[in-house]
Amino acid sequence: MGGFFGTIQHRDCVSDLFYGIDYHFHMGTRRGGMITLNADNHFHRAIHNIENSYFRTKFEPELPGFSGSSGIGVVSDTDPQPITMNCHLGRFAIVTVAKIVNMEELVQDFLNKGNHFSEQNSGVFNQTELVALLINEGKTFVEGIENVYRKVKGSCSMLILTENGLIAARDKLGRTPIILAQKEDGYALASESCSFPNLGFEIVRDLGPGEIVQVTADGYEQLRKPNDKMQICSFLWVYYGYPVCSYEGRNVEEVRYSCGCEMGRKDDVEADMVSPIPDSGIGMAMGYAVGKGVPYRGVIAKYTPTWPRSFMPSDQKRRDLVAKMKLIANRSLIKGSRVVFCDDSIVRGTQLRDNVSVLYGYGAKEVHMRIACPPLIFPCTYINFSASKSSKELITRRVIERLEGDENRNLQAYATTGSPQYNKMVGIIRNELKITTLKYNPLETLVKAIGLPKSQICTHCFDGSSYY
Repeated sequence: MGGFFGTIQHRDCVSDLFYGIDYHFHMGTRRGGMITLNADNHFHRAIHNIENSYFRTKFEPELPGFSGSSGIGVVSDTDPQPITMNCHLGRFAIVTVAKIVNMEELVQDFLNKGNHFSEQNSGVFNQTELVALLINEGKTFVEGIENVYRKVKGSCSMLILTENGLIAARDKLGRTPIILAQKEDGYALASESCSFPNLGFEIVRDLGPGEIVQVTADGYEQLRKPNDKMQICSFLWVYYGYPVCSYEGRNVEEVRYSCGCEMGRKDDVEADMVSPIPDSGIGMAMGYAVGKGVPYRGVIAKYTPTWPRSFMPSDQKRRDLVAKMKLIANRSLIKGSRVVFCDDSIVRGTQLRDNVSVLYGYGAKEVHMRIACPPLIFPCTYINFSASKSSKELITRRVIERLEGDENRNLQAYATTGSPQYNKMVGIIRNELKITTLKYNPLETLVKAIGLPKSQICTHCFDGSSYY
């Protein structure tokens, strides 16, 4: 996925920009970048690989070279950003949070017209450059951004740094968020609202789906009204979002707590304690403890000083190893206990299988798993929250193929909580992972916890219901 931050102020903005971007480090795994426009109207840009280090450590030594009252930056799972462009619209820099499903088709269309691309990484075209070129086809920035909305399948939110201020454009269906905030010296725009409080910004509002605003240090102007339809990603609340963040006015930790509380109230399992799989299982486990009336204990601790991420390495075997290394089970709490563990989701199941094996090895009497969301049945083609390259990397689809002879057969039945097919699939997953019991929250519980109408939330990964 990815996240971005931009600010424009009446004073030098470099410090706020740097720390604002750093507050998005949990959203991206591959590249970080930032750019400012200085008093002489010159861009200063830096881009670094952050796969094996923190954003802060890569950019802090270069901060003295940055100056200016406006800037944007990004952490990303995709290409190097920001991209700069000099065209009939003027000079601008752009960052995106995007997944362009029809990338090859759009690139080929440009090449067929005699155009060229200058930004490539290991032979792969840069999707942020593609977005910049699509914007360049418009007579104005608004026309160009609407051209992006028309042509891109998937999702695309963006921040644009111009000589006249910042332009922010949220994805046409609002799959990824943009939040506007203000303080005495100016404004900021971000993917994650957790970037605002410690920098002194107060939230003004969320941009709507497809909305475009232009922001200066003195105020902001709406350039395009929001669309009526929204499909914001439900996985922001399940996993990606930082606990103190809010999207559409609904706090991440509140949603996770509500999901856990509802499951705890309805669960009939006998247990001695409940524990999270850190970090995204913490809120749910707290809610479960209250709903069920069992003690909350930190049975598994997360060791982060040298293992900040489980998904940094490029190959799956190393990702699994890092994931195992950073979670340490507390043997003294586990031995002889019946423990309910809460986690955000099950994707491949590999990491969970290893964790369960360790727990039994430490003397756990029973290991019960409770998952915040429904089973992941459909790969995400909209924001790419998972690193899965194939639907068969999902444990659910492998089980479905075993039962049906075809991984794509009867999917709606398997996605329906309580159906015979659903129950059989969950039972097989439980056996494979050697868990005493396994339960997922139904989709209705997740939607209720988020607090938005089902029609405004993308739940495609659970029920295949979304659209471009």
